[in-house]
Amino acid sequence: MKPELLLSVDSKQSFWIDPRTKLYMLVIFSIVMIDGKTDGISFWLKPILALIPFFLLLSGRRKKIAIIYLIVFIVSWTVNVFLVPYMGLIGTIIISLLAQFGTRWFPSAMMGYYLLSTTKVSEFVLAMQRMHIPEAFIIPFSVMFRFFPTISEEAGSIGNAMRMRGITGKNFFKNPQAVLEYRIVPLMMSVVTIGNDLSAAALTRGLGNGKKRTSICKIGFHWKDFALMIIVTAALLVFLLF
Repeated sequence: MKPELLLSVDSKQSFWIDPRTKLYMLVIFSIVMIDGKTDGISFWLKPILALIPFFLLLSGRRKKIAIIYLIVFIVSWTVNVFLVPYMGLIGTIIISLLAQFGTRWFPSAMMGYYLLSTTKVSEFVLAMQRMHIPEAFIIPFSVMFRFFPTISEEAGSIGNAMRMRGITGKNFFKNPQAVLEYRIVPLMMSVVTIGNDLSAAALTRGLGNGKKRTSICKIGFHWKDFALMIIVTAALLVFLLF
């Protein structure tokens, strides 16, 4: 098993920022990008703000995801601004839903992906403790950080095993029972087992004992954190005031 799957992060990062900065940026993105406005100041503000996850993903060595995200956003924004207003009712409903997903939800989703994929569990727990978040919230989130990467690896292993037996997603309509029985059911069983194991591991490490935990991780705000927070805060103020 790859170490980064358990840590949810690569050991080497060229552009490290504090987990609290990532959370703050995720909240701002959820507020600004979720709005459906594309005229006025939003015509310039949202595309500029949407570039932040792209550069962050590049700095986190997620080049493929970054390029896919940029292409999806550009296409969705172009369709939403220049094509949808001139289409018929039925075409507008169908295409607009897809375009709205790419412009309103996808940037926030990429910020969430960046948070999960570039933050160590220990860093996240320490950041939450410094924010005085109750452990009732810290424990589930710490389990979540390990849960999704582990499930992703488990799904890949099941898929590889089933491909050797000729059972793939392409055969779903030919033999849906086999796909459900040999791919979906084992994955569901693994989800339950992995969730229980990770919860037990979190409690074994001392989470939930009611005492202050020590940590070997070092987190803190640097100039990059302040710069990013100033940029997204300014974007929020411009969005709210104009």
